[in-house]
Formats: sequence, structure tokens, C-alpha cells
Amino acid sequence: MNLAGLLQRSAAADPARPALALGTAVTATYGELGRRAAVLAGSLRDRYGLAPGARVALAMANGPAFVEVLFACWHAGLAVVPINAKLHPEEFRYILDHSGARLCLASHGLAQTIAPIAEESRTLEALCDLGEAGAPSAAYLALLDGEPLGMTERGPDDLAWLFYTSGTTGRPKGAMLSHRNLRAATLSYFADIDAIAAEDCILHAAPMTHGSGLYILPHVAAGACNVVPESGAFDPPEIFALWRHWRGVSMFAAPTMVKRLAEHPEAAGAANTNLKTIIYGGGPMYVEDLRLAMARFGNRFVQIYGQGESPMTITTLTRAEHANAAHPRHAERLASVGRAHSVVEVRVADAQDRPLPPGEPGEVLVRGDTVMLGYWDDPEASEATLRGGWLHTGDIGVLDADGFLTLKDRSKDLIISGGANIYPREIEEVLQQHPAVLECAVVGRPHPDWGEEVIAFVVPREGSALDTAALDALCLERIARFKRPRGYRVVEALPKNDTGKVLKTELRERLAAR
Repeated sequence: MNLAGLLQRSAAADPARPALALGTAVTATYGELGRRAAVLAGSLRDRYGLAPGARVALAMANGPAFVEVLFACWHAGLAVVPINAKLHPEEFRYILDHSGARLCLASHGLAQTIAPIAEESRTLEALCDLGEAGAPSAAYLALLDGEPLGMTERGPDDLAWLFYTSGTTGRPKGAMLSHRNLRAATLSYFADIDAIAAEDCILHAAPMTHGSGLYILPHVAAGACNVVPESGAFDPPEIFALWRHWRGVSMFAAPTMVKRLAEHPEAAGAANTNLKTIIYGGGPMYVEDLRLAMARFGNRFVQIYGQGESPMTITTLTRAEHANAAHPRHAERLASVGRAHSVVEVRVADAQDRPLPPGEPGEVLVRGDTVMLGYWDDPEASEATLRGGWLHTGDIGVLDADGFLTLKDRSKDLIISGGANIYPREIEEVLQQHPAVLECAVVGRPHPDWGEEVIAFVVPREGSALDTAALDALCLERIARFKRPRGYRVVEALPKNDTGKVLKTELRERLAAR
């Protein structure tokens, strides 16, 4: 059940079809991509002595090479550990050590960041600088100079993708996704999201180490092209230009990205017949923002709700459901996250995991072939999260009588800013290290562009003066820039209940009142 078989199947069927592109330029056909993956697989196994099952970290900015090394690792029977390119060096260090990755393949800029970490790592044996998009390094070209390896057999439950998702403990946990998990997610794309023709393409403007990268699989299975902007990032004018060049364009976008596209001056002329589908998720989409986007670009939207533990595959709001304005509950459906994917079951349950009737709020539970095997090297967290055979998402939601799920709150106090998950405890642990801080609590505040922004409430120690600039500097030393607080509130005490738990709901109410 090796996922690399998806690529080899498409390469055999139509080797001349475009497979990878950077901007408007095709960089590989399916025949070329299939051979490169097989050659790279041989080099990874031989030059680095990697046996099937070994973990390989991918610290890469968006680029065609990501697709090449992804399928090469699977072809060789290896498991990939994708790492967010925006993380802080200390976060890189933790993931590399915790995953036990023996090799890290990195874009040039990230390789420079990781080099000193690699020298001190307990497990990492090698770091390979792959160069930048459109400018491969000599080391990468050397890996491509060899003989192709036959595809390694893998079992359905063998590890394929080890995705680190932050938790309320402040330390990220590695969600173990198998070949079966990702194959089920791939097939569910065709059943629940969209059809894909070989002439279509997907535009990767969101990180390929996350959701956009998982949508590589269905497009490779269909023999469609994976297109990466030359900038490697999200730039609306560049996106509009690529919409005009390519046909049958799909892309995954966070709600904030959709809003920026819809509000851009070029938006009015951008919705041509080449744009096929925008799949959005990763954060709350406000109904008015969605209506503006639909007015700009037409009926081209599909919403997904998922987690790293069941990636992109919990619920979906289809294109038809977006368009059905005549339905008496159309507004409520637009505010929902849709119905369960065909490959999973979804229920809302009480604190004893008993299913609740429609209209009653409770925790969202999921089970199915896309749900992870468990957390890497964390049996206690695995047992707690997967108890009773259901994934406990930590999200609070309500199901209606038609099966549409509306998310009400996040029991784990997750903050989603610009489509990125930010966990308060991680920031609180950093702030607590400052000698002038007695207590602190971090919450999210609504933001018109980013969905939410991080606000920290801080109680100073008696006789200490708090310098918020110093707190900001401390955060920049320890965590990624996008996670640091955008505002500080110095308070005499934090509101707490009888057991001493901080009442974050009250803190959010204070921010709303201001």
C-alpha cells in the first residue's frame, strides 16, 4: 500500500503530462518526476544508510522539490516529518530530536538555521542543503545522479507522515499518519471535495508541509499538475496571474487568505473560467467574508474542517451547499463546517462520551480510516485522545438534525491566527520565565484580517516593573515570531474559579468590552 504507487501509476499512464511547475514554467513531467523519485529513493537509502521506517525531516519552503523528495522518501519506505518553515530554531530542535529523524532535507535558508542544531543533535546524523526553488544545490543534483530504486513494499499501518501539532502542554505532539490514513484521505477528496481532471492543477500558495501538501496526493493520483508560485508564498497579484495562466486551478487557503484575495483591487477581474475550486479551512470563516468572496469569484468554494490527527477529513461544506441560497437555513449552513466526510463518522458527545441529540453542544468526536495511529512516543496522550476508538478533538460543536456541524468553542483554548494554530500554554511557559512575571494567561482576540491575535494578561511580581518590550524580546528568543503576543495587559490578578483555574472566558470578555 505504498503511497509512492500513486506517482508511479500516473507516470506510467502518461509520462509526458506536466507534473510540476514553478510559476508558469513546467519543471517536470510525470515520467521525469517518477524517475527522479526512484533515483532519489536509491540515493537516500544508499548514501545515508536509511532502512525502511527511518524518519526523514523535511524543513522546506514551498517548491517543486518538496514533491520530489516527498515521494522519494515513500518510494524508499521512509517516513517523512514535515516541519513548518516558520518555526523558531528551538522548535526545530525539539521536533528533530523527538522524532528521531536521522536525516533532514532542507531548503537553503532553513539549512543554515538548522546546521548548528544538527551538530548538537542526539539523533540527527546528516543535513542536506537542497538549495532554493529553481536553483538546486550541488548536493541535491548529486542525489539525482544515480540508478532508480525499486519501490519498497509498505504495510497499510506503516508510518508515512509524522505531523507535529502543538498541544496544551506547550510541547508539540507527533500525530502518526499511516499509508492507509493518507490513502483514505486521498480517496475522500474525490468523494467529498472535488473531481480532478488530468488537465487541472493545484496551486500551492499555503505551506506544503501542512494541508496544501496533503492535497498533492489526489492531484498526483489524477495526473494533474502541482504548481508553486515563484515567490513560494501567498501574494494576491501573483495568484491572480497564475489563475489566468493555468486551467482548472484549485488551491487550499486559510480564511484570511480568502479574505485578502476578495478585498484585493484586482479581485473583480480575477474570477475567470480557469479558477475551479478554492478549498478553505484552518480557522473560522465569517459569513460576511464568505459572501463577499462568493460575490467576487462565484460558486467555487468548498470548506473543510480537520485536525492534524485526522487531516483535512472531519467535515466538509460542499460547493452545492454553498450555492443553495434557496434553502431556509442557508445562512446557518454557511456558518457551519458542513457534514461528515464519507470516510469518517462524527458525533457530538458529553463528558462521558455519550452521544448528544441535535442542538446540544458537546465535544466533537471522530472515527474512521483517516484518524491517526496515535502520538509518537506518547502512549498516555494517545490513549486519552483515542479512548473508546474515537478521536477526541477538544473542539466544542453542535450537530443539527441534517448532520451539519457548527463549531462553538475550542475547549483547549486554541488560537487560530492567519490559519496557523497557536496554543496559549506554549507562550505562557515562555513568559513565566521572566523574573518580573508572577502569573500570566494568554487568550485570543478577534482580528479583522487574521481571524485572531494573541493577547497576554500578565501579573507582575511585587516590587517589579514590567517592561513589555523585554517580554516581547523573550518571546522572540524562544518561539516563532507569529506566536508572540500582539498586546499585553498588566493586571493585579487573574480571575480564577474555586479550584484555582484561570477563567479565560472572563479575560476574553474583558477584551470584548474594551
